[in-house]
Amino acid sequence: MLRGARYQPVKRVVDLLLILLVLPAALVIGLLCALAVVVQSPGPALFAQVRTGRDGKRFRMYKFRTMVRNADELKQQLRHLSVLPAPDFKIINDPRVTPVGRFLRASSLDELPQLWNVLKGDMSFVGPRPTSFAPSTYDLWHTCRLEVRPGLTGLWQVRGRGTTTFDERLRLDVEYIRSMSMWTDLKILFLTVGSIVRRAGT
Repeated sequence: MLRGARYQPVKRVVDLLLILLVLPAALVIGLLCALAVVVQSPGPALFAQVRTGRDGKRFRMYKFRTMVRNADELKQQLRHLSVLPAPDFKIINDPRVTPVGRFLRASSLDELPQLWNVLKGDMSFVGPRPTSFAPSTYDLWHTCRLEVRPGLTGLWQVRGRGTTTFDERLRLDVEYIRSMSMWTDLKILFLTVGSIVRRAGT
């Protein structure tokens, strides 16, 4: 299926068409999510974090807030509980996550505001997930993931997740970059929907 020089421009057109397709439902669901977040945990509904994108460009990525307001302060106190090596940080049953936040994460609805990032061109629907840490922390072989636009979903979301380390995710990114095509992207999108439904149902 479509690859090579035509792949990137066509992929961008597909991203924009998908946004138009899901936008009406996304706006309604997004408003309900935002209301649930602020009712349960006072504070902003959205959480913005600087992430690393294509060519190492840093940008602000948006999510619905799934944690208590002082989550960043508590992170330093809980760092010793992380099940992943630095620079990653992940706690099983993270106490900072609110009940609404757990549902939003399980259903992946917390990622809905990233449609704005896709619209702006910071991200695509499919690609490596953008990291919160800067390119200066990357080893040389890690930098290949910076050759493509990061995505809402990717091979990690359908084959990894959980406690996958950064190096393990990088190997999935390399596999994706070597085989990326419109067929690969459509297959990942289809598998992502199945993965979300299974997690939300557990």
